Amino acid sequence: MTLRTERATTAGARTGTRAVGVRAGEVNIERLRAPFSLRCGALLIDYILLIGVVALATLLARMFGIETRRDTSTLLTITYVTIGVVALLNFVLLAGSGGQTLGKWVTGLRVEERDGVPLGYVRAALRHLVGYPLSFLTLGVGLILAAFNREGRALHDFLAGTVVVRARDASRVYNAPPQSSPKN
Repeated sequence: MTLRTERATTAGARTGTRAVGVRAGEVNIERLRAPFSLRCGALLIDYILLIGVVALATLLARMFGIETRRDTSTLLTITYVTIGVVALLNFVLLAGSGGQTLGKWVTGLRVEERDGVPLGYVRAALRHLVGYPLSFLTLGVGLILAAFNREGRALHDFLAGTVVVRARDASRVYNAPPQSSPKN
């Protein structure tokens, strides 16, 4: 279910009716854009997952009584590698294959390219591995951009050419009113 534009062959275009202020062939991003609060919730869930890996490693270290310096450095190395693998799985593989990280799946959001094409692995990697760090390096200003621009796009969205939309609103994508049943 991707964001698709209304084509001239739809019933709305044939009858000349369409949403007010929206031209045929355009998608009304305002109707589909993800609310800033849901985006924050999805990001929080994704990072709780990563912090959970650290908490689990700490718990295991306490359970098994790891106290020597050599054992601790080995555990830290294993923890860092595990965090990297979980981050790649969540932010690149899951996002690249379905447009959703675990956090976005829970909150009902989806990442797509700006023109509605499903997110690929390269854009997912660009968005999450380059864009997120840049958004954080700006002391969060890159993230807060999503609250103030019309399309709800943050710095990492501008960098990767993506937009975050509501996944559950895919049935209301078209700008044209619903087709009326033919009269017999």
